[in-house]
Amino acid sequence: MAAADEHLLGGVVMARTVAIGKQDFGNLIENNCFYVDKTNFIKEWWENCDDVTLITRPRRFGKTLTLSMADYFFSVTHVHEGNLFEGLSIWKEEKYRKLQGTYPVIFLSFADIKENEFIYAYRKIAQVLADVYNSNDFLINSDKLTDQDKKFFKMVDRDMSTDVAAISLKKLSDFLRKHYGKRPIILLDEYDTPMQEAYVYGYWDEMTSFTRGFFNSTFKTNPYLERAIMTGITRVSRESIFSDLNNLEVVSTTSEKYEASFGFTEDEVFTALGEYGLQDKMADVKEWYDGFRFGECDNIYNPWSIINFLDKRKFWNYWANTSSNDLAGRLIQSGSMDLKLAMEDLIHDKEISRSFDEEIVFDQLDRKEGAVWSLLLAGGYLKAVSSILNKRGKRDYILAVTNLEVKNIFEDMFSGWFSDERARYNDFEQSLLEGSLKRMNIYINKVALHTFSYFDTGKKPSESAEPERFYHGFVLGLIAELRDRYEVTSNRESGYGRYDVMLLPVNEMYDGIILEFKVIDADRESSLQNTADAALKQILDRNYAAMLEAKGIDRKKIRIYGFAFRGKEVLIDGGYLSSYEKYET
Repeated sequence: MAAADEHLLGGVVMARTVAIGKQDFGNLIENNCFYVDKTNFIKEWWENCDDVTLITRPRRFGKTLTLSMADYFFSVTHVHEGNLFEGLSIWKEEKYRKLQGTYPVIFLSFADIKENEFIYAYRKIAQVLADVYNSNDFLINSDKLTDQDKKFFKMVDRDMSTDVAAISLKKLSDFLRKHYGKRPIILLDEYDTPMQEAYVYGYWDEMTSFTRGFFNSTFKTNPYLERAIMTGITRVSRESIFSDLNNLEVVSTTSEKYEASFGFTEDEVFTALGEYGLQDKMADVKEWYDGFRFGECDNIYNPWSIINFLDKRKFWNYWANTSSNDLAGRLIQSGSMDLKLAMEDLIHDKEISRSFDEEIVFDQLDRKEGAVWSLLLAGGYLKAVSSILNKRGKRDYILAVTNLEVKNIFEDMFSGWFSDERARYNDFEQSLLEGSLKRMNIYINKVALHTFSYFDTGKKPSESAEPERFYHGFVLGLIAELRDRYEVTSNRESGYGRYDVMLLPVNEMYDGIILEFKVIDADRESSLQNTADAALKQILDRNYAAMLEAKGIDRKKIRIYGFAFRGKEVLIDGGYLSSYEKYET
């Protein structure tokens, strides 16, 4: 967003007003508010000549403002407002000055489609479509439309059928083409908001069934369409809703197209800080709000946070408070132990390597970890430090937490899960360090009883959910407090197999610890003690202690524990490895 001209007051250059939350391009420019010039996007998009462009960027990265800018530039309803672009980069070429205000434009947003049932979500979509028709109600009197056209026009309202809604934008495109003699441009903002809500509230199949037909009619089989732009946060899989759209150009966060069109570059941020006399804050601003990467463009800053910082001159988690992080939090919370440990590494400033597709299959989020990493990358929580395309057609990514602001989001998220049970967790950790088996069992069962439901998926009752889900949450709390004493690893090879969790002490003061977890098998085990014994036997039989011994830790300083789960009941047994030597096979 570069600047509209600063104004003079008594010969002194005055900084422009910093307006928070303005998403109407015309209003922003007319009021001489702070704006960084991104109008070159118009030229780049127009010259690319793509039929339908889908652009994904994290929330609050200027997607809505960019579409508003495109609307003001192309729409015949803004034909007399070319002055808004004077002084901006797009206005430097006569070709584009002549293009301004010459196309009919259909501009709509699904940003407010956030309902917990399909029927209510559909009604809101129908209302959005009806509002678009109402804004073009002059067509009812157009002599270019037939009586049949006008009859359909009147059918579009909040109570229309899904069949009418599915073809409504295709029909409106035809009506506008007839009236103006030019095919319209369609701008759809936040296309994926209904998809995310449908996943969260369990009406995914209904929503995708409608959306697939709606998008196919609007963007694929629409001969009256000039071009279209869709924006969103996620790249929803082609199979879900875009199966018929072979004319779709997808521009994700790793694409080079439009890489500097969303968010602020470092030069733009430095210039903005200079305008407000904040040049000395550049290093701190970089730590807090830099770190996003689009295509090959490094050092992209979060614009929402920059604008708020310019206004309030205070470092704060502005981006964290713009919308709910519930989906990301729930997926991490109910995810595997490996995912949680990876997140712990990330918030401790480590990089991790993962392979996944950028397309998100929402109905696989609970089952495929790659979909979770894809969502975190698309949402801006993580950045791809680098990536390469592997032989399987997937990308191998080196991932890191984006910046300090995002790191704070994760730390607040994690601490929030355990805030009510922190005292019990501290008791358990102390018991583990001291090797008090009795107290370990007392405290772990208190934690299980009170917090197990935190780690349910929400799709079945806690009593029937996999008990490991509780354990995953427990480990996240456990390692947060023990990282200064132990290197915690999970599911690594040692001896003749893969252990569940190993705590490698950072110095000789502490014992090495191996934890193995088993859910009771009612057909083979009559009690939790049998299950705990089986876990201990597995540690011994597969020589999981080999890695600790290779690090020079004496067997007398290695403790092993078997955790047995049944619903909310937990039994822990174990002790020093040396006391179990007589049982080893």
